Amino acid sequence: MLDLFVTGADEYSDKIFVTAGLAATMQSLGYSSGVYKPVDVGAAEKNGFVQSLDLAFVKFADPYIKTYFSYLLKNKSAPILAAAAENIVIEKNVILSDFQKIQDINECLIVDGSLGIAAPLGKNFLEEDMIKMLDLPLLLVVSAKSANINNILLTINHAAETGINLRGVILSNYPQNCEDVNIKLMPRLIEEYTNTKVLGILPVFEKNLNPNDLITEILNGTDVEAVFNLRIAKLQI
Repeated sequence: MLDLFVTGADEYSDKIFVTAGLAATMQSLGYSSGVYKPVDVGAAEKNGFVQSLDLAFVKFADPYIKTYFSYLLKNKSAPILAAAAENIVIEKNVILSDFQKIQDINECLIVDGSLGIAAPLGKNFLEEDMIKMLDLPLLLVVSAKSANINNILLTINHAAETGINLRGVILSNYPQNCEDVNIKLMPRLIEEYTNTKVLGILPVFEKNLNPNDLITEILNGTDVEAVFNLRIAKLQI
């Protein structure tokens, strides 16, 4: 099984492009792929149905990717607050049970987090606790435009201190022809001040991009084999 937990270093990491792009890429390489979003906030109501905008985008990237969720919440705030607004309590046992039911269905299963590893989901239950409960390696997505190096290093070091297996970092929203020294030095600083590798640098994406272009950017901009800790024969050609 090629299971992975993806979360952001800040609310504006645009990690859904990474989640959808990796899932679509693995699907294109012949691995049946799924995306599970345990807790989704900011869901939209349309024609009487509540829909996850993130999972809808995953389906846009590749309609054959299986998608799952446990809690779909309309309020776009911290999960514990969004759940309280709907008189819902997020239960860790529900998430664990749902994950175990789908874990063996897909060769590649990407679990998409919410607002970061410190996001509170319930009483004494943070996203970092969920990552450890599911026993998954973590891929951290960092927005080159909005994140600052202090918060990035704090997140990475906190993950290490709590025993999370951090697979690496993907830099998203990296502008073309960047002249900003803070952004240009970000990959170097991450690797110099932590034990974590930068496994990819991706450009700014638009929601209406061509799915094939998303896959191309993932293949060209990330070390997919390092992300999944797997040697992929099709990438050796």
